[in-house]
Amino acid sequence: MFKEFKEFIARGNVMDMAVGIIMGAAFTTIVQSMVKDVLMPFIGVFTAGVDFADLYVNLSGGEYESLAAAQEAGAATVNYGIFINAVINFLIVAFVVFLLVKNVNKLKKKEEAKPAAPAKTPEDILLLREIRDSLAAKPAAKAAAAKKPATKKAPAKKTTAKKTTAKKK
Repeated sequence: MFKEFKEFIARGNVMDMAVGIIMGAAFTTIVQSMVKDVLMPFIGVFTAGVDFADLYVNLSGGEYESLAAAQEAGAATVNYGIFINAVINFLIVAFVVFLLVKNVNKLKKKEEAKPAAPAKTPEDILLLREIRDSLAAKPAAKAAAAKKPATKKAPAKKTTAKKTTAKKK
């Protein structure tokens, strides 16, 4: 069982997947930072300073200055602003993956479009071509052979030997 597990892990697809998961985790951190630290301040400017992360609905009925204060007090809240941030994160990741896949497919199409190098002609084909060319190069010999009258030879006589048997008396 250990041997099968070792073969499974050593496959290229599993290793590619592991690298992809690690890179995806690192990429997620970058995207979250980009949304939180770069995009959301600009969106906040256009929405009169509203920070989506602080948007919530208080279900407990009390008044709190911020989401952090409501959570500290133990109030039940629906944090739809955090959900909006998560949706923006997802859209950015989806768009970047789309661009990545699109460019990879474009590169694959370019590789497929390149004509393959002509295959080496097998040696038997080369020999047949050489024979054909040498025969085509001797047209005078063919013409001379065609002009020569054909001579017929007389058929050879068949001899049959008769066996005689002597009868003993």
